[in-house]
Amino acid sequence: MPTDAGAASLLRSVGLMADGPTVWGRPVPAQGPGVVVLELPAPLASAPIEMTRVGKWIERVETLRLDGERPTAKALATRLASFWLPSQTVVYIGATENSIGRRVTAIGRTELGDRRPASGGHWLKTLRSLDGIKVWWAASSATEEYEDALLAAFAEGVPAADVARLPDATVILPWANLRSPTGDRRATGLTGSLIVEPTAQPLPPTRIVTVPDGDADGARGAPPAPKRRVPAAPAGSRTVPKAPPLVSPRTATASTGSSTATVGAVALTAEGEARLRAELDELTLVKRPQVIARIRTAKEHGDLKENAEYHAAREEQSFLEGRVQAIEARLRSAVIVDAPAAGSHVGLGSVVTVDDDGETVAYTIVGADESDPARGRISSSSPVGRALVGRNTGDDVIVATPAGERRYRILEIG
Repeated sequence: MPTDAGAASLLRSVGLMADGPTVWGRPVPAQGPGVVVLELPAPLASAPIEMTRVGKWIERVETLRLDGERPTAKALATRLASFWLPSQTVVYIGATENSIGRRVTAIGRTELGDRRPASGGHWLKTLRSLDGIKVWWAASSATEEYEDALLAAFAEGVPAADVARLPDATVILPWANLRSPTGDRRATGLTGSLIVEPTAQPLPPTRIVTVPDGDADGARGAPPAPKRRVPAAPAGSRTVPKAPPLVSPRTATASTGSSTATVGAVALTAEGEARLRAELDELTLVKRPQVIARIRTAKEHGDLKENAEYHAAREEQSFLEGRVQAIEARLRSAVIVDAPAAGSHVGLGSVVTVDDDGETVAYTIVGADESDPARGRISSSSPVGRALVGRNTGDDVIVATPAGERRYRILEIG
């Protein structure tokens, strides 16, 4: 534990050589990876929060909530101030695997509420002024390990009187840190404090045909090859126009009773949404605490650089958090489509029973994210799904596959 609350002493306490300081706003002459510590010139009895900045933050970010409700500037400023540590000068500890100098510059350029270029320590932007803040740093390739060690050393140096005043005394961090590298999150009551970035819609698939030079239609003076004729359907079958491909979320729609819902890359059935939310709950409420507990236990075994158990747990945490972010992104952009009524046309969520060359097979039409052909769940954008969507009981459909054409007759729509 450091003998004083200063940033330089904190860095030395974990075995790092402190570089700096430089004043906030000036370039940091460090181009490699490492850790950075931001320090006030002197301890302050209360947080110097600028109410106007907090109000603009609320106006910019429509999703910002405090304890589930849209806050006033005064209520939000009061909550931020409640986490202030009056005995401490260190207000933020960060790390980067790239350039320390560029990371500090990126933090300075990020507007309050924005995610980019770097939203770490964004609470700092609510202060009246950052003038006088000192920037300390230390070069290291073990950025996560040292960031974790610095935060642990900082927590040990906070007096019990300061800890007792915190709304959440279970996670002790510098004022502008909201979580630790091991996943411990401070319970601030704030959600949606950063602007949600729009999800880029995937472009429809394209088909590129490479034609050798001089072989394009008409290039050799010969007439274009005649188009092939589609063989007539056998007697007794009905001719059905080919359904349009459901691949573009910009234009494709599926009627569900009197309502119309978009289908495409982000379409989900109600069952698919429930499955994703159940998986998200399992990851965040069960597996995340388990991984964090294993990381804490591994940290007690000694040197983090040579600690295989620690690195394995951190790698598992990385995969887990990646999956959590992927599910949250899907749910944010998803359009929930109700299945059409039984017996009507085929749509997303329909269970379609077909005759496939004398064999009766049942398919459930789902969005691309829910596809599981082994269990009979096929995507609406797959060749078979695309051919079935929009059809009715008794229709014959022909699907072109790499093995040749296959003919299906719709027996039942559930």
